[in-house]
Amino acid sequence: MMDILSKINGILWGTPSLILLFGTGLFLTFVLKGLQFRRLIYAFQLGFSKKHQEDDSAEGDVSNFKALMTALAATIGNGNIAGVATAITLGGPGAIFWMWIVGLLGMATKYSEALLAMKYRVKNENGEYSGGPMYYVEKGLGKKWKFLALAFALFGAFAALGIGNSVQSNTIAQVMDDSFGIGGLTTGIVLAVLTSLIIFGGIQRISTVASFFVPIMAFLYIGGALMILAVNYDQILPAFGTIFHYAFNPVAAAGGFVGVAVVEAIRSGVSRGIFSNEAGLGTAALIAGNAKADHPVKQALVAMTGTFIVTIIVCTMTGLVLVITGFWDPTGGLISGVEHNAALDGGALTSAAFASALGAIGEYIVAFSVIFFGFSTIVGWYVYGEKCFEYLVGTKGILGYRLIYIFACGYGAVAQLTVVWAFADMANALMMIPNLIALILLWKVIVNETNDYFENHYKMAEYKKAS
Repeated sequence: MMDILSKINGILWGTPSLILLFGTGLFLTFVLKGLQFRRLIYAFQLGFSKKHQEDDSAEGDVSNFKALMTALAATIGNGNIAGVATAITLGGPGAIFWMWIVGLLGMATKYSEALLAMKYRVKNENGEYSGGPMYYVEKGLGKKWKFLALAFALFGAFAALGIGNSVQSNTIAQVMDDSFGIGGLTTGIVLAVLTSLIIFGGIQRISTVASFFVPIMAFLYIGGALMILAVNYDQILPAFGTIFHYAFNPVAAAGGFVGVAVVEAIRSGVSRGIFSNEAGLGTAALIAGNAKADHPVKQALVAMTGTFIVTIIVCTMTGLVLVITGFWDPTGGLISGVEHNAALDGGALTSAAFASALGAIGEYIVAFSVIFFGFSTIVGWYVYGEKCFEYLVGTKGILGYRLIYIFACGYGAVAQLTVVWAFADMANALMMIPNLIALILLWKVIVNETNDYFENHYKMAEYKKAS
């Protein structure tokens, strides 16, 4: 089974798919004239400034900020801890540079996803908004494309149970056992209970919890990384130099580190960058449709800041710590006297890097970050799974999906999930394909909505905020 799944994933996540993802971001950046760079400050103002928040008269279920926090809860996950470490060990420090590139281009992709989600969203039987790729595929491209919408929803509902849920609870259980001696069964029961308490409160409770958790977990992890950078401030510029150098030059084999070519740095950076920020998978669009906004562009701008936060800030913090402490290379690094274990990988490598600079507190920072990141991902991905499942069977089936989701959460803490991981990777790829097709075919709608806002609404909105 695993051999078959590995071969399928090798095809689905091969070079053509990565080129399609990268190319879509580049194409949307071009047709939007670099909007993610020109309007980044304004986008942050819309998301975080009270002066720019929508008033209660705007239609939607949650505020711009809560929609962003819910998306970040699902996106800022263990991929930012383990994924970056894996990218560096496979592709060298240069992989971080390519993560930045795919993140910056991915901002245009995520902007486009959120814009279309807002434009084509619908109200369900409970009076709540529902949006996402399945709706802009069906309504934007027409009924003849509905098979793609159904495919996205089917694989999205499944992926939520796997990579968004049971895989996360499994990672949390491992950390709880390794760091605190708490068994998987206990962890699974606690996670299942907490998850049920939150998701049965609906989108309002989920978004409220996300708004509470995300700033805390970001402060914890980024704060620990900044402590390391502050102590080793003289190594920050050399670390950036290392990243830029190996982005365009191969890493020679030395000691326990096998050499890597530039193409491997690109492949690792692009693939892990996509996994960390999810731009192109269409997931953020599933919550963007619930936001309060009087124009699709407003929420689209807020949504794209999530990609900037995840890739340019959080992933960069991880990358710099790994480079500065030398844990990307078992033969040594910029901090002398550090002992390395070449067998370490993923989250364990990041944990060791933090511990080498901060002692036991560094290890616990990573441990608690994994717990917070993992749990927030479970909660955030539930929204994605519910929206997909609702599209397939309607609101009457949501209770059944919630029960399955809770069971998967508890089961994941005690199960061996190798096959689940492989299925989840496959489901992610199969979500991506219909979403990217829709983004490319609907590019004129994206551009027209963008031009309409900045030509006819932007100045008036800013005037009202200032007065």
